[in-house]
Amino acid sequence: MLNPISKGFVLSNVKWNSFRSSVQFHPSVEFRNGTDVIWQIPDVPKAILFLAHGCNGRAVNFWDRSPSCPNCVGLPEERLIVLHALARKFAVLTISSAGRCWSFGEERIIATSIIRWLVEKNNLQKLPLMALGASSGGYFVSALATDMRFSSITIMIAEGLFGKMDIPENYPPTLFVHMPKDHARMHAINRNMEALRKKGIDVAEIKCMEFPLTSSYLSDRIPGLDEAVSVSLFNLFREKGYIDENGYMRNDGRATQWKAALKTRKSLYSDESEWIHHIQEELNLAYAFHEMTSLPTAQILNWFESHMS
Repeated sequence: MLNPISKGFVLSNVKWNSFRSSVQFHPSVEFRNGTDVIWQIPDVPKAILFLAHGCNGRAVNFWDRSPSCPNCVGLPEERLIVLHALARKFAVLTISSAGRCWSFGEERIIATSIIRWLVEKNNLQKLPLMALGASSGGYFVSALATDMRFSSITIMIAEGLFGKMDIPENYPPTLFVHMPKDHARMHAINRNMEALRKKGIDVAEIKCMEFPLTSSYLSDRIPGLDEAVSVSLFNLFREKGYIDENGYMRNDGRATQWKAALKTRKSLYSDESEWIHHIQEELNLAYAFHEMTSLPTAQILNWFESHMS
């Protein structure tokens, strides 16, 4: 097991603007094979990383709004994964699923075609290819790895489809990034890790734990969110009992009525309404049950780099 992301993780080390001076978003955007395709290739790339979103996600979530991508959304965790990868000289590719979640038939053929098109278009055939998928995207990546030659993969907050498919001997090394608070999924991951090990496949895991909110947490993580608003939201959550005396979320963000409470504060709601999805993601992350997370991205990229040869 790789080092877990524990309650003592230093969030201040990964603020939303941590990469402002070292890497910028300037992705290419194309509608291809019936779906949105967004990618960026750094100077002298050393590998290619395909990212698969979860249910209700889209390719635009991984990239900040910019002249080259005016419809991009830049959700806080997705964008930081991309920035980490670009800073480490990974070419990054994102594709939108056809429906709410990924399917596992024709969509695998489409994704394979798009990835191969990008590789050939940019003469990247000699570079190692990796994939990371979260939730529905994790299931998708686990299946796609039987179609494509990935040097390694990462499956986030998902156990994969290993119980429903034959695992070939040359299946790529697999890293599971999960949140142990989801006990059922953790047990399923443990079973699948054992099944992969019996096949002689290199496997590892990163456990992501809950952590407390601070008054500046949301402004530290969400681009454009004012710190004064972050403080007001923190105070609102504390007043409503959504967080305990130590700052920990009492329930998953999806099960917390914070949006209804926000609407009762008209001045605050008018400032915050455009950040609803960003705030939701960060509250889910702090509770650590089921959410995409950028916090272990350095460890994930280390895993990818250790399997490039």
